[in-house]
Amino acid sequence: MPNFNHVVIVGHLTRDPVLRYLPSQTPITEFAVAVNRRWFGPDGQRKEEVGFFDVTAFGKQAEVINQHLKKGNPLLISGRLSFQSWTNKEGKKRNRVYITLENFQFLSGPRPGETAASADAAQDTPPGNDGNNF
Repeated sequence: MPNFNHVVIVGHLTRDPVLRYLPSQTPITEFAVAVNRRWFGPDGQRKEEVGFFDVTAFGKQAEVINQHLKKGNPLLISGRLSFQSWTNKEGKKRNRVYITLENFQFLSGPRPGETAASADAAQDTPPGNDGNNF
């Protein structure tokens, strides 16, 4: 049976991106995106739920996101679900599912000082990045 792991979401950043570097000097940026879902229930009342998704970006994309986006900015994200498991300081096993970014699209106009070249650079996926660089 074939496998397929692909996610596309549009939402707003819930916090400013955080840039750091792996021991290999690969840039990595982490941020979160909120996605709203609105619908009408069987009683005719408007309902809403919000999903919060952690996102990790690597390489040039990580640097561009960190440089040009901040809390509240809208963003289209395309990527894959990734799973991480660890044991915390208290010895309790912890897990998380997050999105490893593969491509993205700015959804608002360029911020002051942003050029088309910097937006184009955001679309370059770093070679050899399989997202398992932790």
